[in-house]
Amino acid sequence: MGAMPAPAIAALLGLTLAACGLPLPWSFLSALPLAALLGYAAAAPTRRAVTARVFWGGFGYFALHLWWLGAFLQQLLGAAPLVVILFALEAAFLAVMAAIAVNVARTPAGRIWALAGGWVILEWLRFLGPLAFPWPTLGYTLLPTPAIQIADLGGVLLGSVLVAFTAASLAHAWTNRHSPNRQQQGRRPLAPAVLAAVAWAAALGYGVTRTPGDGPEQPMRVLRVTFDAFGRASGQLTPEEQFAAQTAASVNRPPGSVIVWSEGAISSPGTRPAPGQTIPAFPGPGISGIGGDEALTPPGPDPIRQPGTYREFNTVASLSVGGTIQSMSAKARLVPFGEEFPFRPILGPVYRVIETSLGFTLPRMTPNPNPTPLTLNGVLYGAYICYDSVFPWVARTLANGGAQVLVNPSNDGWYQGWGVQQHFSMGRVRAIETRRWVVRSVNNGVAGTVNDLGQPVQTVDSGQELQALDVRPKLLTGTTTYMRLGDWPALMLAALMVAYGVRQDRRRNDRLN
Repeated sequence: MGAMPAPAIAALLGLTLAACGLPLPWSFLSALPLAALLGYAAAAPTRRAVTARVFWGGFGYFALHLWWLGAFLQQLLGAAPLVVILFALEAAFLAVMAAIAVNVARTPAGRIWALAGGWVILEWLRFLGPLAFPWPTLGYTLLPTPAIQIADLGGVLLGSVLVAFTAASLAHAWTNRHSPNRQQQGRRPLAPAVLAAVAWAAALGYGVTRTPGDGPEQPMRVLRVTFDAFGRASGQLTPEEQFAAQTAASVNRPPGSVIVWSEGAISSPGTRPAPGQTIPAFPGPGISGIGGDEALTPPGPDPIRQPGTYREFNTVASLSVGGTIQSMSAKARLVPFGEEFPFRPILGPVYRVIETSLGFTLPRMTPNPNPTPLTLNGVLYGAYICYDSVFPWVARTLANGGAQVLVNPSNDGWYQGWGVQQHFSMGRVRAIETRRWVVRSVNNGVAGTVNDLGQPVQTVDSGQELQALDVRPKLLTGTTTYMRLGDWPALMLAALMVAYGVRQDRRRNDRLN
């Protein structure tokens, strides 16, 4: 039997890394398969082979991590195989990073560090631009351990640094120990591994000493509904039916309780609501997602041949007892190819073909680059919608704006399999980064509360009927290091890993000379 081809080995290592990246108790072991992948890629005989191994490792990594998107595309378009394009695209980004890394560092030991630092920098880049999709981020694998508490120092990316540094240290030690040329070894090949052990001890020590913050409690009622997201989009479920069901579940609340409804729970077709406008029969005070479209131009005399133009919106609002809107904020990050279709000037003809085949117009939404907290009865609520929860800067901006508690109206009805739990897990880290409680009301997902240590307090994640949960999150203030500095500490450490890889090359050249 012949040896397994290099692409298959790399893909298998990527699959193993993805298995550790799922919301499972052993996810903190992710540094081990990452070390194997970094070492295997760095040991390739040519720079092109290094890039190829990273591509196939990334393909396996994203394929397992995001397999549930295939089920989503099957329901939406009847085209599950299209998800392979996403796997290849994300793997291609890793390959480009690897192509740069192998030109920065030429030796296997140097490449390991350049790839590890580049991996973290690439994760940061996934937060940016029209194709932003930061779903699989290494730092989330620390959630089963107290080490995740370092997120209040440098965000989830600081966790990624710890994982990548540990992986690079292990791969570095293995590469030096098994190098056929003893001249390529450093004088202290185990020093990075010792430093990684110290870093883990410090992170765990920091984590176990964190205690929950104390503040006044705000009674709230959250809902977990089970409406068919695809049925709502296709008109099989009317907005009136959803509104009536949620209203029935919102009455008879504890005194002073604020109701929270999910993303798009209120439909406002044809016009974008504004502060001062009243939503009749809304059981306020409360917070709710409001979605719909606003007419930019009216239809002509023949609406079929001269349709008007519309722009969809996805907002969240605070409403008083009488249903009057007090404040509003729009969604900050739109879902690529779901709510936002990038590069329209270039891909316009492709989008028009899709619109013709589907029989409806693709959304045209505008993101909100400056989300602000909602005000309701003297409390500041940092409300962000669904996909916003995977972007740390959104919650950070709201907390810096004075938000005392984070509120995440969401619709997880689009997700399948472990995509739902992944989404919830990422939201838990937003609580740690800002040291704020997170309150979640959701369609077909996990509803409830998470405290400022990222620990679920009261949650409900299953059941076929509409469920209501009375929670009492604490209103907290204060500023974390991450709120002040953002991702800069993590990025600087990632850059230092790349610099260490370059230094490995120079040391080797000095020894050979």
